Amino acid sequence: MEDLGCVSKPSALSSHKMLSRWGPTQLGPPSDTVKPRAVVMSEPKAPTPAPGDTYKGWLFKWTNYIKGYQRRWFVLSNGLLSYYRTQSEMGHTCRGTINLATANIAVEDSCNFVISNGGTQTYHLKASSEVERQRWITALELAKAKAFRMQAESDDSGDDSTSPSASQGAGSRNSEVQSTLRTLGSKVEDLSTCNDLIAKHGSALQRSLSELEGIRLGGETSEKIRQVTERATLFRITSNAMINACRDFLALAQAHSKRWQKALQAEREQRVRLEETLEQLAKQHNHLERAFRGATVLPASQSNPAIDSKGSVPGKGDVSDEDEENEFFDACEDVQEFITVPADPKYHRRSGSNVSGISSELGMDDGTTSLDEQSLASNPESPQSQEVVPVRKRRTRIPDKPNYSLNLWSIMKNCIGKELSKIPMPVNFNEPLSMLQRLSEDLEYYELLDRGAKCQSSLEQMCYVAAFTVSSYSTTVHRTGKPFNPLLGETFELDRVQESGYRSLCEQVSHHPPAAAHHAISERGWTLRQEIALASKFRGKYLSIMPLGSIHCVFEKSNNHYTWKKVTTTVHNIIVGKLWIDQSGEIDVVNHKTGDRCHLKFAPYSYFSRDVARKVTGVVTDKDGKAHYVLSGTWDEKMECSRVMESSRGGENGADGRQKTVYQTLKAKELWRKTPLPEGAEDMYYFSTLALTLNEPEEGVAPTDSRRRPDQRLMEQGRWEEANAEKQRLEEKQRTVRRERDREANRSTNPAEEGKEPANGAEEVEIASEPSETTYKTETLHGSHPPAYSSGHQDNYKPMWFERQIDPMTGDPTHIYRGGYWEAKEQGNWDSCPDIF
Repeated sequence: MEDLGCVSKPSALSSHKMLSRWGPTQLGPPSDTVKPRAVVMSEPKAPTPAPGDTYKGWLFKWTNYIKGYQRRWFVLSNGLLSYYRTQSEMGHTCRGTINLATANIAVEDSCNFVISNGGTQTYHLKASSEVERQRWITALELAKAKAFRMQAESDDSGDDSTSPSASQGAGSRNSEVQSTLRTLGSKVEDLSTCNDLIAKHGSALQRSLSELEGIRLGGETSEKIRQVTERATLFRITSNAMINACRDFLALAQAHSKRWQKALQAEREQRVRLEETLEQLAKQHNHLERAFRGATVLPASQSNPAIDSKGSVPGKGDVSDEDEENEFFDACEDVQEFITVPADPKYHRRSGSNVSGISSELGMDDGTTSLDEQSLASNPESPQSQEVVPVRKRRTRIPDKPNYSLNLWSIMKNCIGKELSKIPMPVNFNEPLSMLQRLSEDLEYYELLDRGAKCQSSLEQMCYVAAFTVSSYSTTVHRTGKPFNPLLGETFELDRVQESGYRSLCEQVSHHPPAAAHHAISERGWTLRQEIALASKFRGKYLSIMPLGSIHCVFEKSNNHYTWKKVTTTVHNIIVGKLWIDQSGEIDVVNHKTGDRCHLKFAPYSYFSRDVARKVTGVVTDKDGKAHYVLSGTWDEKMECSRVMESSRGGENGADGRQKTVYQTLKAKELWRKTPLPEGAEDMYYFSTLALTLNEPEEGVAPTDSRRRPDQRLMEQGRWEEANAEKQRLEEKQRTVRRERDREANRSTNPAEEGKEPANGAEEVEIASEPSETTYKTETLHGSHPPAYSSGHQDNYKPMWFERQIDPMTGDPTHIYRGGYWEAKEQGNWDSCPDIF
């Protein structure tokens, strides 16, 4: 990176201060909008500019869609930003100039920024690095502020004289303000004196008039009239002085009001900018720590290996010490392990049976309709084809979320390092759904499994299953509320046979640690089951939630059995700023029958990354490791797949130094797209259309169903104080039942100890408001299964509808649906259900 610098090169500390003041103000994950990108090149070191308020250097300026970004020499001087094709043009040919006094400066991403003066001129610029961009932004903001002050002073004074330097200007402004205040103060004192004189002379005039009325016409009449005339004259003189003083005060106030208004507005904008910068710094701190731990400063010959579109390699300048200190390389930025390029046109023209056959799996050959489109046209259950009128009209709104303020940090600061389930949280931080209902939301886009059940090819079916795994995270992008922890034995049914062809059942099968089992079966040929336990850690600035357990999906027709695990969910900005959620990690979807595999990678958000936020990439391979499809998209919007025609090594080096695989693919086809949230979702906890119906009261459900949970119902109705009291009652009841169950177990195993109190440790565990994490932490640190999956699990509770078995596919202990729930519902017989509410 070259030094494009200014007169005095800022040190690392001063550069950090300028970043704090003028840094970018993006607080959450970056915008998903993809902008045209320039090829970043290393530039020769710029000559040292002449003394004065001048900043010079090379920038890339967007020209048009044919030429893209072109390198131009920019000069910032006296509030004007000018550019030239080369440095030699500075003496005779200026290609354009923009006045910063009326310009708007906006940062787009790590290297791009835009300067516009309201529509007539707009410069899309790109710096060679993020550090260089920040230097330009700092210089532009300072020049803009100075130009604005110069223009304001010129407008008010009416002359075009050049203002002094910045430090002298600040001193003169302070002196001017003090002088103005002293002048206004003297005018106010003059007004007060005139007011006293007017009152005095007015009283004397009134007395004289009264005396004039009481005398008889005679010798003394002329004397009284003379006195009245003198006093009237004094009153007129004083009144005129009062009027003149008021006029002077008004003129002075009007002369300075415009300048004061501008100064006040500038101070307000500065305050807002500082507040935004403070929040930004709090968020950036975490990313900088991570980047510093994994930072690698590349040699000068490899600092920027990019090559322009014509294949020319730019010249390489010296890398200054300051650039080495300020330049960071984020270890998480290089998230894509492969490169995709358009396939050779011959694959589109060939009509042989081989190519046309494999392309027809996902409709990739030209002139044909994709399978997605065929499925949408022939699948009546698809929401894109036609609106299915449900047998029962579901609700579309819930009561708006009350605006109750509560300081999250005041509660969480004492819980750093603890598991989330150990933190007693009021309902103010919850959403009116339980974890069982959140688990059922995985079926939001069940149509993907319906389409997968119709596929003839297992590789094509794998694409739909992979898209389904990604779609389950789309409902979490704005959902920062914590779901209710289910009580032991709590259930939730989701019967959508008439509307969507499937029915689902969840049960809380363990409370020590929390674990929930889920089973869903569809009339359209697929079964989904899972057991999920959550490991969660709060680290002060962020909260990490790690789901444990496997998800199974079996297709009846082909008997293909797929398994996968969930990725880590992270909630950021716990201390300051707006809460936002990120998903990161890797998923391997495995077909145990055929050996097919899909490796999905959820890229974590990185402040230094130029890629689209929430990106997901994946490759579908067969049992021999040959790639057939490439998946790409975002977990909050859509997923696409492309047929791989050829693959080869030879791309740019990845983070591990190995060459990336280059895939030649056909045109991408859309597999899944997120359904927009209902109107007013921001007032309803950002619930989706399905989530709004999950807690809707229904007749005939089990007495342990989450819909019957009183604290959750009170919260949905906006009665949060009552909900908090009810939540404490339910937790205490659960602890009492647990202690009684342990006493019964002790009496049955040790009859001689009947009537004795449990051991100290046992009693302490049960008194805890939430499940203990001691055993969980120990076993997890040693790499073994968590207690919910451990053979040493001591909880003697037996679930109602699930039984503990060894999973024949993975070999892990898990809970599998034993049957009987839907039969009990048809009979209306819930006698065996415990009273947990």
